[in-house]
Amino acid sequence: MKLEKKVAIVTGGAQGIGYAIAQRFLQDGAKVMLSDSDERAGEAAQEALSEFGHVAFCHCDVSVRLDVRNMVANTLDEFGDVDVLVNNAGITAGGDFLELSEEDFDRVLRVNLKGAFLCSQAVARHMVEKVEDGGSAGSIINISSVNSVLAIPDQVPYTISKGGLNQLTHVSAVALAKYGIRVNGIGPGSIETEMLKSVVQDASKMETVLSRTPLGRLGQPAEVASIAAFLASDDASYVSGQTIYADGARMPLNYTVDVSEPE
Repeated sequence: MKLEKKVAIVTGGAQGIGYAIAQRFLQDGAKVMLSDSDERAGEAAQEALSEFGHVAFCHCDVSVRLDVRNMVANTLDEFGDVDVLVNNAGITAGGDFLELSEEDFDRVLRVNLKGAFLCSQAVARHMVEKVEDGGSAGSIINISSVNSVLAIPDQVPYTISKGGLNQLTHVSAVALAKYGIRVNGIGPGSIETEMLKSVVQDASKMETVLSRTPLGRLGQPAEVASIAAFLASDDASYVSGQTIYADGARMPLNYTVDVSEPE
């Protein structure tokens, strides 16, 4: 098991991609601290995932520095170490560019971008102390999006936050390289999650999503989790500052494809 003896924190781990990553890490031998702002969902996820290995849960609003400090402290109390951080917590706020409220803009940026910075900084401080004491370096994985590069006009703050997250990946990878700490990102395309369902609410919108996806299907959370497992493992020991896109070949596409059934 490639993640045996590693300890991972997965933010936003109560459902969707975060849940799938936590499950894959457990199956690969890691111990996992789930964090989420939804306490009830987090506790239910912990119970469901316990069959796969040692998993704990702590409530955390990643946009609040004290919550983040407590999350790291709880992880150290529970497991004694942190080797991997997955910054997965994220929210959306759709709306027309001309009508979008400042409050919605700030709310998304606080969670998606500031939250990833606060978590990365807090965990990296622990990792640096460990390295200076002769321990092994760790890995940070940021869950970005194809919309870090592409754009959806009614998802303004989400798109901006993911673009910023890519730059956070770059700058932190360079800043932490001298300690051996690796930082990478994963940019999912259209993955079958509750977040996608909240945006794609009818058949016509689903057809639009599939028309821009050459593989002709939605991705599954487990397919993103497999990339996270690779990046967290020693197999990716020379990979840092990169974002891997799991998008069904969407980003290279410069036209739409016909997904209608043949007559």
